[in-house]
Amino acid sequence: MTERHDGGASGGWDPAHHALRELVMAATVRIHRTGVGYAPEESGAFLGSGFFIAPNWVLTCAHVIHGGEGGEVAVVYQAGPYEEPRAVPGQVAATLPDHLDGPVRGGWPAPDLALVRLREPVDHDCVFVSERPAPHFAEGRVFYAGWTSYQGRPEILDGFLTVRGTIGGWSTGAQMRLGENDLPPGVSGGPVIDPVRGEVVGVLKSRADHGTGGTSIGIERLRMLQVPPDTAPARHPDPGRPHDPHTHPHDLYQAVFHAHDRYHRDRQQPADSRRPTWSDLQSELRARPGRTLSPDERGELLGRLADLPPPVSTRGLLDLLDSLPNFRLPPLSPAPRGWRDGLGVLYETARQDGALRLVLDYAMRVLIAERPPTPSVLAAEQALWDWIKQAATALDSGYRRDIARRREEHLGDRQRGRHGRASADRLTVGAPVERARAHPRDLARERSVLLEVVRRGWEPDRCDWSISVARPDGEATRLYEGQRVPLDGLGAYLAGPLAEAFRRCDEPGRPVTLQVALPHLLLGMAVDEWRPRPGAAPLGAERPVVVRCGDRDQLPAEDDDGYGASGGRHTDPDGHRSPSSDEEFERRDRWHRVHAQHAQAEVLDCDDGVRRPVPEATALRGLAPRTVPVLCRQGDQRYEDDATALGRLARAGYGVVLWRRSRRQPDSVCGEFHRGAKVTVDDGDGAGALPELVHGLRGQVRAGLTEAFWADGIALLYDDPHQPLPGSGDLLEAP
Repeated sequence: MTERHDGGASGGWDPAHHALRELVMAATVRIHRTGVGYAPEESGAFLGSGFFIAPNWVLTCAHVIHGGEGGEVAVVYQAGPYEEPRAVPGQVAATLPDHLDGPVRGGWPAPDLALVRLREPVDHDCVFVSERPAPHFAEGRVFYAGWTSYQGRPEILDGFLTVRGTIGGWSTGAQMRLGENDLPPGVSGGPVIDPVRGEVVGVLKSRADHGTGGTSIGIERLRMLQVPPDTAPARHPDPGRPHDPHTHPHDLYQAVFHAHDRYHRDRQQPADSRRPTWSDLQSELRARPGRTLSPDERGELLGRLADLPPPVSTRGLLDLLDSLPNFRLPPLSPAPRGWRDGLGVLYETARQDGALRLVLDYAMRVLIAERPPTPSVLAAEQALWDWIKQAATALDSGYRRDIARRREEHLGDRQRGRHGRASADRLTVGAPVERARAHPRDLARERSVLLEVVRRGWEPDRCDWSISVARPDGEATRLYEGQRVPLDGLGAYLAGPLAEAFRRCDEPGRPVTLQVALPHLLLGMAVDEWRPRPGAAPLGAERPVVVRCGDRDQLPAEDDDGYGASGGRHTDPDGHRSPSSDEEFERRDRWHRVHAQHAQAEVLDCDDGVRRPVPEATALRGLAPRTVPVLCRQGDQRYEDDATALGRLARAGYGVVLWRRSRRQPDSVCGEFHRGAKVTVDDGDGAGALPELVHGLRGQVRAGLTEAFWADGIALLYDDPHQPLPGSGDLLEAP
């Protein structure tokens, strides 16, 4: 904080307010023109401030980003006081007003808000945004933060401002008047915080032309973001958009705030991080939203609501609120449009003795709202019901019986309504997912390119390789082969041979799949990130890329594998073994079940953000037959046997495994990856669509689509036991 400007944290602040200041500053960013970094001499490209409102989403003022070019800006953030700043490209996703031709007489038109999506995924902190419709301030003051240019250098500053009233209180662009502090150039777009409740309530809009202070825009004005009129919700959304089964792909308001609420819910889970969370801070401030929920309860409820599809319409949400007993809906502008907004309406209107009952009545109405019952939706509803049951223990037994009866009636109605429903009606996810599940590739019946990599035991940093074309009849034609190639730089070395193999097999609009057979200790190799030529898209964004275990006969033997000598296992003097007939039967059986039925994802190495080792082979065999293992932290090498985790899964009979390469900070929030992986696997009709789904997700990450950033670094083991690798000695029959 620069000493030039008054209003920084004073020595009289208690630890909770110091924590508030740190959380706010960690999420406050500065906006630059594109093509610049963060060096002091580049401060001339500085446009203004902003803050992370959700993972990879920045909220700022429309007039700030208007100084950018072509809707592109650079977002510069700093994770902590001792961290180096980092510049990340950003794209303007929406503005309010939505047509910007420049400022009008008297300043930029309200609401003057803009959402910027980062073009690549990064780890960062996010502010906590109030869900109250019209925040009040018990002490008549707010806290703010922002960036400015001081002596040619960018500097962050913070301070307090008094609330002096509103401008245009009856309009959709109402602004809050602030005073009693100097607002230097550059702070526009920074967050405005209620220091009593510990939540962001607005965005700094302007500074006074004469005197001190300025104005801010209430955070609730974001409800004015519209879904484009030509993209009304449909059962089969636009194929070009990213998929999120819980929000319409064009509704940025729902997408951003669902991500916001899930982020703060997940941050509160047990994790490796020791940093305080916003819920921790709010507990220290002794803030209670409304008259009933603790900060932890509030964050958990918001997160569970965010796991559900949003209201079908604002009118439907208003009708739901109107149906609450002994509740009178106040006039609101703009009207609530998300589940979080409806919850916020209740805070200021409930009686002291009826607040919890009102919240639970609302949650029950959300729970039983009509929606397609996909597996992920059913899981989200069950989680919300668990929360309601736990919260209802504070009320009388009659109320508990009543909500249990309503839950049973809802389940009965749904079960009766599902008879005869087509499987397509169960899927309301985005079109890349729809397309893949409607027309999944069948690798057993398609031509593919097969790359085999064999590590040289006496030269572990080198390998032998071959490239073949695998035909649907199970035969393979070898095109190229080589020996003693360094593993480091293998992708560049093979760019030419792979390009020729692809040319032989690609069809218009349908690039051939690349199968890569790797030794079990190299299954994490980032083959999908190889680039066929400088500046080209990675292979995984260009075409489906899957890996296979190329040395099943070399998987290490274990004493606790649960198979006796009668199982037919053979171990050589070096400790390697050939697969037993029981193991091969289990492998084929698991493959059949995950393709013939709804598969079910299970995260094995991460529990609510806490890293744990992958189970041993015996425990892995005990998982349900429909399980698709998911690894969240693959590659961080926390445990001694991490390098063999994928090999253990292959040995335990799993031919389909999903993971992401770990390249995040130890305290990163991983809930979005868990959720995204489960939705991708669980909401389909089997594992056959996964190669195409993963390909689509990689393409969305490459395109900078924020909703898919959870899939950054995603990889897929897809090892069909009915398609033996050439020379493997596998005697399995073709299907």
